[in-house]
Amino acid sequence: MLRRTIAVASIIAIALAVWQIALAETGLTVVRQYIGTIPLTVFRPAAAKPVPVIVICHGFAGSQQMMRPFAVTLARNGYLAVTFDFPGHARNTAPLPGGMNDHEASGRALLASLHEVVSFARGLPGSDGRVALLGHSMASDTVVRYARDNTAITATIAVSLFSRDVTATSPRNLLVIDGALEPSFLRDEGFRVVSMAAGKPAEERVTYGSFADGTARRMVLAAGAEHIGVLYARDSMVEAVAWLNGATGLKETGFSDRRGPWLGLLYLGIVALAWPLSHLLPRIVSGPPPIALRWPRLLLIAAIPAVLTPLILWQLPTRFLPILLGDYLVLHFGLYGLLTFAALRVSGSTRPLAATATVDYRRFAVAVLATCVYCVAAIAVPTDWFVTSYRPTPDRLALVLAMLCGTLPYFAADEYLTRAGTPRRGAYVMTKVFFLASLLLAVALNLQKLFFLLIIVPAILLCFVVYGLFGTWIYRRTRHPMIGALAVSLAIAWGIAVTFPLVSR
Repeated sequence: MLRRTIAVASIIAIALAVWQIALAETGLTVVRQYIGTIPLTVFRPAAAKPVPVIVICHGFAGSQQMMRPFAVTLARNGYLAVTFDFPGHARNTAPLPGGMNDHEASGRALLASLHEVVSFARGLPGSDGRVALLGHSMASDTVVRYARDNTAITATIAVSLFSRDVTATSPRNLLVIDGALEPSFLRDEGFRVVSMAAGKPAEERVTYGSFADGTARRMVLAAGAEHIGVLYARDSMVEAVAWLNGATGLKETGFSDRRGPWLGLLYLGIVALAWPLSHLLPRIVSGPPPIALRWPRLLLIAAIPAVLTPLILWQLPTRFLPILLGDYLVLHFGLYGLLTFAALRVSGSTRPLAATATVDYRRFAVAVLATCVYCVAAIAVPTDWFVTSYRPTPDRLALVLAMLCGTLPYFAADEYLTRAGTPRRGAYVMTKVFFLASLLLAVALNLQKLFFLLIIVPAILLCFVVYGLFGTWIYRRTRHPMIGALAVSLAIAWGIAVTFPLVSR
């Protein structure tokens, strides 16, 4: 009865969340198309009169789906909103030149892509010829540089700004939005650029200068938001609309996208539904479980790869995949897993199944198929619809298999270490802490090359939590550690391969 109740409640939560998110686009006409390799989406308001266009740019490793809350909010307030994917990102199949090594080459490619979209947007039916820009993180610098060189840009909104191209007079009518929980260097940069125009230390939510002559500037901290949360924060939506209204003279309707809590409910329903569904899996192993490792040996085996992996990879060349940092991650995952298996072997702890246990391999195949489909599709489909690009383009499918070469050894070794037998309480959490510490050690050894890993650590942590729950429920039902290892390693490999930028070497 409890399982049925949770299953029904989860399905209701998922349906309610999807309905509420879709409801936000009521009255809009949404059209998807391409300019060359650039996928873009036009959000057209219900009003038939000519209106300004706002071109919205995503950040590093982001996508146009990630900027949809801004697009929906601004379109519902009467603007023509256009989102798109930069080269190397999401469904744009053109690689990003230079990657993180040649900033001049990558910067020129980003500006060229933005120029194509702005030229297209200015000529859209229903456009009155005025164009404003909004960019997040990496794109905050891109929109600032573009507006500096194109003074016809009516206004610029820089979200999580970092750019050295801002001057006291350029770009015109600049609004800076940072999450209140973002790193202090980002917040300090925002106050710095506003102070340049104010001629004194800037205060938050105070507008300096004038829209009429293009000197208006303002700094806003979105309450309770960090680097990604700022894209969903109510303060961000309200301030963006008010700023553009001040620059263009349009009247605010009062609508702002509030999908953040509904996304939380959607993923809560997906995770909760996995528990009752796991009870439908067949029992794979019969017979008594092996004896679990004692804590001293478990700690030693977990610590060895955490220390050795970043030290071994420190000076090794890792540029062999056309995906930014994917080559390093596949090596880190893979070597970490192999070292864990080696430590298990040397310590005499390679007893994943008891000698008396038997495995039903037909049931094993059924369980692998079912868990892989749920672990990938249940996350990938709603994420691709509502959060960020999560459907692989043909050129990224091979990268999923490449990443699996690293994630599978790691998660197989980890499942055997932490779950085979009678799992030690807290062992899974402990090994994930060691793995994250190992990644941080790798970053400390090579900060310039691996800095981006610091940005994705929260995403990796979230994946460990969600897929850790999936793995726990799968093992309790099947009693075979490889079922969860195969499903989770495929899901993590998929996530890295479809979201990390493609780069040209």
